[in-house]
Amino acid sequence: MLPLLFATTLATTSHAEVLIGQTSGFTGSVAASVKETTDGARLYLDSVNKAGGVHGEKIKLISLDDKFDPKLAAENAKTLIVDNNVLALFLTRGTPHNQAIMPLLTEHRVPLIAPSTGAMVLHKPVHPWLFNVRATYQREAERAVRHLSLIGIEKIGVAQVDDSFGADAVVGVMAGFAAVGKTAAFVEKFDRAHPDFKATVAKTQSTSAQAVIILGSGQAVVDGVTALRDGGSRVQIVTLSNNASSGFVASLGKNARGIIVGQVFPYERSRNAAIVTEAQTLSTAQGHGDITPAMVEGFAGAKVLVEALRRAGPHPTRQKLRDTLENLQKVNIGGLEISYSPTDHSGLDFADLSIVGEGNRFVR
Repeated sequence: MLPLLFATTLATTSHAEVLIGQTSGFTGSVAASVKETTDGARLYLDSVNKAGGVHGEKIKLISLDDKFDPKLAAENAKTLIVDNNVLALFLTRGTPHNQAIMPLLTEHRVPLIAPSTGAMVLHKPVHPWLFNVRATYQREAERAVRHLSLIGIEKIGVAQVDDSFGADAVVGVMAGFAAVGKTAAFVEKFDRAHPDFKATVAKTQSTSAQAVIILGSGQAVVDGVTALRDGGSRVQIVTLSNNASSGFVASLGKNARGIIVGQVFPYERSRNAAIVTEAQTLSTAQGHGDITPAMVEGFAGAKVLVEALRRAGPHPTRQKLRDTLENLQKVNIGGLEISYSPTDHSGLDFADLSIVGEGNRFVR
């Protein structure tokens, strides 16, 4: 590994390419959604590179697999920062994973753009080197509870993963309960590495819950849905936008239809949203199929990254890119407006809900 002083010196010099680093779970329980999110980012980055890049430099995204392991995520991030000398980190997946990376941002003075998590710990207090794009989990979790109450569901249970993501998202759920004057029918935790939903199934039956909100990622949520359905429960199941991918829906198999999934970007089949139209046009032109919600997230993050690179000017340093990001004001990224300031690195506040409908496609 390069000495820190040498690596810092290199970070201030120009690049033949603009190197951007990503660590994420390309294998493991969130692999499907990670691939889709990254594909969405590459849609836009490839189009920018085809047009000549930014200030004459192509953008190279270096992606490393952390197997959805927070420890490996931090190791990968350090490799990208020190050995690969990336200008910025981008689209890192997972709440504990991003928490493990955050100290490196300060130590090496490198920005992280569009982390693929909505955890509040990435928003407050404001981290000077971290710039969110998507809305928070708490925002969409609260929206989910309000929606369930609005359609007449009275008894709502909660199954949350026992990690920092689950602890964060459940705050939004509880805010939703407070807003509608209800309490949870039950709250059960499950282990992230070895999820077991026997207690959730039992509590769903004993409390006569009408809905269960599962706060978890990828395969763990699939396991929860399977356990409830195999146990004979037809309860309404809700999960958050970290599972808004076609890969997640496919993994649900026969249990997919009717699952409610949070969304933090406009409907991927709506041509009323400019960002969706742009992404789908590029996807078609590049020989890909229909875009997915996860792809829209990656696409939006890439648009923010590229806009910051353009405004930072030729051969930006890490510090220059950070300062440029912090001064972005009312930037339109396709019908969505994003602003940052020294006291606000939160990005967007868009939150919506979808349901898996006919053909296992998201419907809003």
